[in-house]
Amino acid sequence: MKKFKRFEGLVAAPFTAMDKGGNVNTELVPEYYNFLKKNGVVGAFINGSTGEGVSLTQKEKQLHVEKWADCFKKDGSVCVINLVGGTSYKECIDNAVISFEAGISAIAVLAPYYFKPAGEDYLAEFVAMVGESVPKMAIYFYHIPVLTGVNFPMINFLKKISGMLPNFVGIKYTHEDFMDFLSCLNYDKGAYEMLWGRDENLLAALALGARGAVGSTYNYAAPLYSKLIKAYDEDNMAEARRLQQLSINMITLLGKYGGMGTGKAFMKYIGLDCGEFRLPVKNVDQKTYSLFVEEVRALDIDYLFSVK
Repeated sequence: MKKFKRFEGLVAAPFTAMDKGGNVNTELVPEYYNFLKKNGVVGAFINGSTGEGVSLTQKEKQLHVEKWADCFKKDGSVCVINLVGGTSYKECIDNAVISFEAGISAIAVLAPYYFKPAGEDYLAEFVAMVGESVPKMAIYFYHIPVLTGVNFPMINFLKKISGMLPNFVGIKYTHEDFMDFLSCLNYDKGAYEMLWGRDENLLAALALGARGAVGSTYNYAAPLYSKLIKAYDEDNMAEARRLQQLSINMITLLGKYGGMGTGKAFMKYIGLDCGEFRLPVKNVDQKTYSLFVEEVRALDIDYLFSVK
């Protein structure tokens, strides 16, 4: 396996900003990038679930990559991972090559979620076909079975892909199987990077040995999680548990007010308006937003938000 720099710390999964006409607003990207940088975020995982990658056109995803890449090349503080897709390996390869030519840090591949792979062998073959097109780039697999419906044990997948793709570096693991996650962390003496993808369970993942995490709430609440990681590293478990509970209380509001669409309401609350999600995602209307703001303020955690 080739050596690539590992992510340690928080990787935000940015929302894709939309204008009032529902078009991608790439002009907000530089401000967004600097906002993440200011709050200590080490990476941006673009065009993913939070970023509505599956709702964007090929051209829109390409423009998004170019804008984020431009910010990274000028500054170098916030590395960029691009999710290249998952239903057509041809389309994934096109996006991988675009990512490489743009100069971003890495790409991630999603499991095919319509015609699903029959086993770990087929999944590994699919990822390898994409990864081979950009041999100088770090390749991650994005494991999120709640959305893809593809739920093989990742330890079995790692055993398959490890002998097929030298530039495969690890997994963005958005699932709750801690046994499988730990097995992946320990596989081949820790050769592969395991980026934790459930913000509400970050403390448990740290206890198993995770050092990097990708999440949507790191967009607006990165200081909360940075304090959590610091408390854990200093063996202040009471404080780490308190902060994780604050995270859970905050994330509970996502479900209460409509799910994924509420994430952009959080962004509006902290001063970075990313517009609305595309259909079929439910958005928060103005009346509901007012109620949401009241509940956020009642949590009394504004001091832990990335408030502008």
